[in-house]
Amino acid sequence: MSATGEVTDRTGRGRRIILWRHGQTSWNVERRFQGTTDVELTETGLGQARRAARLLASLRPDAIVSSDLRRAAHTAAELAALTGLDVTREEGLRETYAGVWQGLTHEEIIARHGEEYAAWKRGEAVRRGGGELETEVADRAAPVVLRHAEKLPEDGTLVVVSHGGTIRTTIGRLLGLESRHWESLGGLSNCCWSVLGEGARGWRLLEHNAGTLPEPVLGDDD
Repeated sequence: MSATGEVTDRTGRGRRIILWRHGQTSWNVERRFQGTTDVELTETGLGQARRAARLLASLRPDAIVSSDLRRAAHTAAELAALTGLDVTREEGLRETYAGVWQGLTHEEIIARHGEEYAAWKRGEAVRRGGGELETEVADRAAPVVLRHAEKLPEDGTLVVVSHGGTIRTTIGRLLGLESRHWESLGGLSNCCWSVLGEGARGWRLLEHNAGTLPEPVLGDDD
């Protein structure tokens, strides 16, 4: 119930962060590593963004922040059109810079940089293609998310539109996981999202790789 006595339909304690991956691009279809390359959404990706935006708008977000790369910014624009909210674009939310890996297909990366790829999958600190470490991505992205989350009202919701790798490292950092365990968080499908909720002991992962509206957790662990 609000201060005016109006009953609200928001549930849960504290603030909520929805980390939403952008829609499909042609490089996603080709399994080509994008990194910071500024690739546009496909028509399918735009349709995904419109569908997801209708769902997320019903959660009544208080703020939207997005990577400044077009695939994320154009995804965010679909939610902004439904909610009337402005989108704040942040360079710090870009995907991992991966140097010479960018533009290569998955198969080409394994063929040309197999040892580096295997080391990354083992959880070792690897500058893929001579680019950023995952911890460096978290160093730039997580503070952006927290800065915007701190501006939320009580029980407010922030939507962060970003990229799969950046979202995974940000979740890992906000949950306090060691970086070698971040890979245990599965990837996000195009235009799916993860939800972090503010609890008594910090941020909790409430939903991961969701494509439908999150439901409240009912039971002994709520």
